[in-house]
Amino acid sequence: MDGKVLELWPELMWISNVDLREKTAKTWELALEKSVLSPGDLRSIPFTLLCGPGLKVSFMDHKRAVVHISRDAGNKMNEFFKNELPVDMDVLIAGAILADVGKLLEYELKDGKSVQGKYGKYLRHPFSGVSLAEQCGVPAEVCHIIATHAGEGDMVKRTTEAFIVHHADFMTFEPFKDRLF
Repeated sequence: MDGKVLELWPELMWISNVDLREKTAKTWELALEKSVLSPGDLRSIPFTLLCGPGLKVSFMDHKRAVVHISRDAGNKMNEFFKNELPVDMDVLIAGAILADVGKLLEYELKDGKSVQGKYGKYLRHPFSGVSLAEQCGVPAEVCHIIATHAGEGDMVKRTTEAFIVHHADFMTFEPFKDRLF
């Protein structure tokens, strides 16, 4: 596993299945190879281009929050619902870590600022994220989370893990976009 990916994502160690952990890390390695963005950029660029200038929450702050919220929600669902609605925590965590990996192909840097690039105008990150993950052998149940975490997934029946990541992602995005203050 690449040290810079593990530094970005210490949460990879929460994935107990070593093969899935490695494939998840490899997907991030591939995305970084193909991207104009560096790990340092991910710690400084805003997590979305939709909230306008002045947003101080970085890409990695948002992404790591989604992973932590997803994990907490999955643990609580397993605690309260047990076998009635089991959550596969490895699939959940891998999917949450990979949900926005495709954004690394969407963005370009212009004058030190992140902007949507030509690739991103044609293919949004759920599509490019699935492509990257499949190239690295990530299983279908995790690719499903990547594909359905955003609005594109509203036309598809989501797994329990995909619902969790979808809601964790939107609950940490919508308030920034629609806040009243």
